[in-house]
Amino acid sequence: MQITITARHFELTKAIRDYVESSCQKLNRYFDHIITIHATLSLEDNRNICELSLHAPRYVLKSQAEEMDMYLAIDSAVDKLEAQIKKLKDRITDHQKKKPLKEQFISYSHESDILVNPENHTRKTIKTKRTVAETLSLQEALDKLDRQKENFLIFRNVETDKLNVLVKKDEQNYKLIEP
Repeated sequence: MQITITARHFELTKAIRDYVESSCQKLNRYFDHIITIHATLSLEDNRNICELSLHAPRYVLKSQAEEMDMYLAIDSAVDKLEAQIKKLKDRITDHQKKKPLKEQFISYSHESDILVNPENHTRKTIKTKRTVAETLSLQEALDKLDRQKENFLIFRNVETDKLNVLVKKDEQNYKLIEP
């Protein structure tokens, strides 16, 4: 981060330069993408004015403060810039994160008719059920299949990280289909 300081109508002292630089370095902990900060300090009719301009990728933030003391003006301008940075960071950060796919819908089903033979207009009905595959171990899948009324369970195997289908043949026998 590069800090440039311009003084108008007064002599810039080393103490004020160090104070501006240390105050602007604080902003780096809130937003680390700062490229440059330009501080313009001016003295007009016993008013001390501090203008700060912050340049970051795709963003330019500006603040201005007017106080009776130059140090107070610098503090005020830095505080205003800090508030803008926090607001910008909140806007950049997505607080309303999208829900995972399995929370958006667990499953849904629909039926569709397909014309099989156009000559005699025979149709077949296909029932489609879409589910979200949970990541489970084989033992967890067996336990879950025993608790539900369906005779099959589609899950993502923890060991192979692939989709598997577990089919319940009867009370003792199961079939595991791995692609």
